Amino acid sequence: MRTDVAAIGAVAPTSVARSALPRWPFTAMLVGFPLWWGLGFAEMAWIPLAACMVILMVRRGGIQVPRGFALWLLFMVLMCASAIGVDTSGRMIGFVYRALLYATVTIVFVYVYNARETLTLRYVLGVFTLFWLWAVIGGFAGIVAPEFSFRTPLSYILPQGLQANELIGEMVVRRLTQYNPDSWLALDPRPSAPFLYTNGWGNVYSITLPMVVAYMTVIRRGRTFWLLALAIPLSLIPAFLTLNRGMFIGLAVAAAYLFFRFVMAGRTRAVALLTVIGVIAAIAAIALDIGSKLTDRVETSSSTEDRANLYEETFVRTLQSPLFGYGAPRPSFTDGAPSAGTQGHLWMVMFSHGFPALICFMAALVWMFFATVRGRSTAMLVLNTVQLVIIVEVFFYGVLPNGLILTFPAAALAMRELRSALSPPPPPR
Repeated sequence: MRTDVAAIGAVAPTSVARSALPRWPFTAMLVGFPLWWGLGFAEMAWIPLAACMVILMVRRGGIQVPRGFALWLLFMVLMCASAIGVDTSGRMIGFVYRALLYATVTIVFVYVYNARETLTLRYVLGVFTLFWLWAVIGGFAGIVAPEFSFRTPLSYILPQGLQANELIGEMVVRRLTQYNPDSWLALDPRPSAPFLYTNGWGNVYSITLPMVVAYMTVIRRGRTFWLLALAIPLSLIPAFLTLNRGMFIGLAVAAAYLFFRFVMAGRTRAVALLTVIGVIAAIAAIALDIGSKLTDRVETSSSTEDRANLYEETFVRTLQSPLFGYGAPRPSFTDGAPSAGTQGHLWMVMFSHGFPALICFMAALVWMFFATVRGRSTAMLVLNTVQLVIIVEVFFYGVLPNGLILTFPAAALAMRELRSALSPPPPPR
């Protein structure tokens, strides 16, 4: 009996071969993202595709999950229980939407973990690479046309009352940058497409860039390899122009961790490659005068101080409802400040769902990091690295759904590959 997985559903006789889970739901989520974005459905398209995954897995049967996944499932239970703190219908809509996204992340993890025959290491890394490419193209589009916007087909379907909601309003009218020309702060447009916010763009970029490098180590040569080798330095242009401090921290953590792992493993070529990428990044930062732009942004904006004050308020208010939180973010006591329970997913989980849910949420992320740490190939090291990046970035990024929809299947893929490598060969017949 295997000790690292638990079976879900009825187990078919070993003599009956189960059908392979198809690629298309996972592929449609990420490869088809620009289409969903243009239609206005990008933030919701994951949900029906996840429902298709559930149907396919139920039909197949014999679904397995790693035993440590119970930590995440416990978080899901506590998250659902926090609905008792929701006090308005508008916040209940937001709660249900986030709950469905959490369920989607859960389903995608299980699906990738079980779709060994179709969602191979090479294929999944290729899909992640294409998703990275969509972000890079969107970033360049924001540089070329920073004030461009358009109404999506969704805007002609939804009632005007729903479109008055801030989140839905941003979904039905797409913009290429996060920019307010009427703001009294003299801030340049910052690329955000194909995501709602610049922070979302930076979160995706910092997670997927290491996966692009991993994909290159898998394909090793050919036209795709050299096109990606050219695209990586070019991608630094929109990345740096986002002036996204959280992204810089995430990439620095990823580079430092990978450098350490490569040195300890004696991989001189990988160390040299990281060094070259670091030098190129430094040259690009100097050429784009990123240091001065970051300094100007910090001096012009009080975002750092505002975040610190908001985090303090969020913690203090959670102490008044520590078990189940408030179900959803609520307006700050400070006029003009973002809602308490925003500006970082950790704070959202704490405020919305309470301290026990926060403990389970962070424990699940830490479990995924340590459950994937035994990988030795470059690709496996990268899949482990992105688990560390998401742990760091939940402190200041809202990672639902984009960040989690990338790191959870990455963890599932790594765990599945490790399970296969460590499983004994079948006995001869």
